[in-house]
Amino acid sequence: MDNKYHLEVLTPYRKFYDGDVEEIIVTTNAGEVGVQKGHIPMTVVLGIGTLKIKNDNEWREASISNGFMEVKQDNVVILANAAEWPEEIDIKRAEAAKERAEERLRQKKSQKEYFLAKAALRRALVRMTIAKKYKNI
Repeated sequence: MDNKYHLEVLTPYRKFYDGDVEEIIVTTNAGEVGVQKGHIPMTVVLGIGTLKIKNDNEWREASISNGFMEVKQDNVVILANAAEWPEEIDIKRAEAAKERAEERLRQKKSQKEYFLAKAALRRALVRMTIAKKYKNI
């Protein structure tokens, strides 16, 4: 029995993933959601976190940032602001982004700037975690 379905992940800059998968687990604004073949149709808002892809009984993990996921019976489409494999992440750049976000949080500006800085900090931390997890740094 074939337990695969088609996954397409698009960002504004590229087609990040296009292929058949067994399962995915993605971070949404409400927590993690897993999808297998035959999942009920749904549309969800993605948060800042990870996208885990299972194919041929092996998992691969990427960082993903904001967007939407549409689940249909035989395919899933993810539109994300950004998605990166661990080997694509520049750790020094992520660390610099973390430091900038922490400095902006210390400045205690407007509520809007606070939320933007918190999101930037979350993105940097997720990117650093994924990169370090798979690059053995």
